[in-house]
Amino acid sequence: MMHSLSTLTLLSAAGLATAASVFSLDNDAAIRNSAGQLAWDMLQYYHGNESGGTPGILPGPPPAGDYYWWEGGAMWGTLIDYWAWTGDSSYNDEIIQAMQFQVGEGQDYMPRNVTASLGNDDQAFWGMAAMSAAENKFPDPPSDRPGWLGLAQAVFNTQASPDRHDETCGGGLRWQIPFSNNGYGYKNSIANGCFFNMGARLFRYTDNETYSNWAEKTWDWVEKIGLIDAKTYAIYDGGNVEHDCKDINKVQYSYNNAIFAQGAAFMYNHTEDQKWKDRLDKLITYGLETFFPKDIATEISCEPGNGCKTDMFTYKGFVHRWYAQITQLAPFTAERILPVLKTSAQAAVSQCTGGDTGRACGLHWGDHKYDGKTGAGQEMSALAAVQSLLIGHAKPPTTSKTGGTSKGNPGGGSGDGKIEKEAKPVTTGDKVGASIVTILLLGLACGMFGWMSIELEGSS
Repeated sequence: MMHSLSTLTLLSAAGLATAASVFSLDNDAAIRNSAGQLAWDMLQYYHGNESGGTPGILPGPPPAGDYYWWEGGAMWGTLIDYWAWTGDSSYNDEIIQAMQFQVGEGQDYMPRNVTASLGNDDQAFWGMAAMSAAENKFPDPPSDRPGWLGLAQAVFNTQASPDRHDETCGGGLRWQIPFSNNGYGYKNSIANGCFFNMGARLFRYTDNETYSNWAEKTWDWVEKIGLIDAKTYAIYDGGNVEHDCKDINKVQYSYNNAIFAQGAAFMYNHTEDQKWKDRLDKLITYGLETFFPKDIATEISCEPGNGCKTDMFTYKGFVHRWYAQITQLAPFTAERILPVLKTSAQAAVSQCTGGDTGRACGLHWGDHKYDGKTGAGQEMSALAAVQSLLIGHAKPPTTSKTGGTSKGNPGGGSGDGKIEKEAKPVTTGDKVGASIVTILLLGLACGMFGWMSIELEGSS
């Protein structure tokens, strides 16, 4: 799977290289070479294309491995952008195989074997990767397989279903999809942010106002219940339905800011509405100030200590990718965003000096030294930071009217894709009703056994 990279000739006889020699960002060619090496290193954690492996997923989920199902979708989304921004098609076959293998029984990215860890955000990361494939005109899958646009529509349709939107907290998506999962009673920003993001992008791509209506509705709900602070534009994590989502957990994750900012940029690009321009401006102003101290991406929820969990190692990469694309959709943001992304990317590669190769990447970019722990998420984030520096040479995302050709399926997601029917919480009335039924059944059973006893005595 390895492709020819000029950087490989720089490796020493001992198999090691310095960060400066391998990860140069001095010019476009150097950036492409550095991105190519990072992509290769990231994929050393992937074994789905090996004999006996499962296409599409990283080793997991915990405790068997480090990675949940969703992170595979995030990795392929990163590599779709990698192809679009660098022109390197070396991994396209693996991307297509992985993205098609994981579509699930209903072709809506809900395979039944991941039920135990399936959230709306998990499903959406695969749907957003498919949407990126459609927008970037990524090579289409075989004609007998679902198209990228159709897969994104199917994911959106399942999440727009009344089964996912109940009246608790006045609306909004829950974090988890199956009612039996831990977290089903939690409504959070990332699940609703992904749904908003997909709605905005599908609206721009198809010009179908059904999608924009959902995007508007979702933004309004998130702001109304206080997950988005209407004054500062801080985005908080979520709240519990048993408390009517009034117990807002005010932890802040960088990708929550970025997922809403990218969605707002798509809405602004297609509508030119001042409302969306203002929202986007406030989100990136807050995001740059909060998540880029000294212009270097930092996951403030768990840095500078070592409190970050495996999922969190990916977040800074998403911010780089999504902020980079914002500059295409809303050029007025480029002057503020691009210099910060460049400084941050340089910091990212400055600490990629660890491991047996001498180029493994860690999490703490601002320290400019390897922190001793690497993985697929750390490599993914560094890759995203580097490849995002090429955004100025990339084509903006297409639409159905500007060259997009991906096969759609507006009715997708309405088949048998539901992995588990969501059930309403059991109420006192339900329990009383069940007790009455149980008493009646016991009474009937006792009567039958009594009758059978009389009959047996009479025949003896």
